[in-house]
This record gives sequence, C-alpha cells and structure tokens, in this order.
Amino acid sequence: MEGGDSLKTALAWLRGAINGKIGHGLEARVLQGLRVTHAEKGFMRFDFVVPNTVSDVDGNWHVGALASLLDLIGIVTIYSFANRVISTVDFNASYYSTAKIQEHVEIESKVTANRGKLLHVVIEVRRKGNGEVIAVGKQWMASNKQTLAQVSNV
Repeated sequence: MEGGDSLKTALAWLRGAINGKIGHGLEARVLQGLRVTHAEKGFMRFDFVVPNTVSDVDGNWHVGALASLLDLIGIVTIYSFANRVISTVDFNASYYSTAKIQEHVEIESKVTANRGKLLHVVIEVRRKGNGEVIAVGKQWMASNKQTLAQVSNV
C-alpha cells in the first residue's frame, strides 16, 4: 500500500466506519465485511460479500445500500488523493445487474480527473469470477482545503 498520510487517514476513516465507530450506523451496515485488497493514492480495490442486512424484499442487494457504498468508497478514494475534506457536488449511479445477498463482488475505485478544487472518481462493482458489471458510480467532489484534523478542532 502506497500513498502516505492521506492514504493512511482515508483507510483509518474507512475502518472506523466499517466498525461503527464513525458515522451513524448506516455506514457500518452498508460496508459490513468490506475488505481492502489494494490501496494507493487515488486508487483502491476491495473484496465484498453482500451482507444479509442490505437485502431488498427479493433477496437482492438493495439499490439504496449499493448507492451508499458507492458514495462512501468514492469519498475515501478521493480523500486518499487530495488529503482534504470534500463535498459531493454530483453523484450518478448506473445499475446494470442485480446481485444477491451473500454474493461475492469486487469493487474498484479510481480518481479519474483533478480540476483543482474539483475531483472526479469512478467506482465499479463487478461480479467476482466472471467480471460482469453490477453498478458504476461516478462522483464529482469539491475540496474546501481543510484536513480532517482541522475540521475536528473547530
């Protein structure tokens, strides 16, 4: 894992959210079981088994829970790149296939554009094994030039 302090901070925040120590509980629910397999500044890869807690009435991965996961992973990936607090200014999720609970998926997230205060990230969710695309999230985020430590001290 490469990337310095911003990457370490981003991964620490992600671990806190997965363990329910950061956030409101929703984050822990949608990220339950998420495992980082590769992380570097602006790029991350994860393994994930869709937990029972994010099921819709048909036993599929609820699209709202999937959108929340895309958003959270996008935030972590951009923070690893920019080392700044960021706000989503545009978020788009495209759903190509459903996934059942307990299905194994791979998630890849990459910063694809840096326009100064605006950053873009793409998050892809694929079925483990055959690589079929389940969903793609695209997110533009704006930096406000503060670090997490500066915001915590306010």
